[in-house]
Amino acid sequence: MVRNSLRFVAWKDDKAVTRDLKTVYQAPTKEAALQALEVFSETWEHRYPQISRSWQANGNNLSTFFEYPTEIRKVIYTTNAIESLNSVIRHAIKKRKVFPTDDSVKKVIWLAIQATSKKWTMPLQDWRMAMSRFIIEFGDRLDGHY
Repeated sequence: MVRNSLRFVAWKDDKAVTRDLKTVYQAPTKEAALQALEVFSETWEHRYPQISRSWQANGNNLSTFFEYPTEIRKVIYTTNAIESLNSVIRHAIKKRKVFPTDDSVKKVIWLAIQATSKKWTMPLQDWRMAMSRFIIEFGDRLDGHY
């Protein structure tokens, strides 16, 4: 949502707007985030009203984000890894225009993911803390995956 918001921002205001939006999505609670959004709106409403409106319109999505503990939020607030993986899958599928069976598509996707996962050497920041919170929150769903 931050990246989408920054499409409307002049380059000279980019750092300041990013800093102020950061206080919203890194707030410790939903209430603190809404308060930070109010402060953001007061500061930037006159120059970029569409950003405030967009964040307020997506308040339900934002409130869902704050239902998770801080350790998990740090891991999920960015979609870079997901976008990267989707790009790899799209690239692998575009190379082969026709697939004889559904199973062959699954195999190509699996091979693309396997090849890409070998390149992922940079660990996520505070991954151990996040993983322990994932186990606490969703232990029954994670059996055999950690």
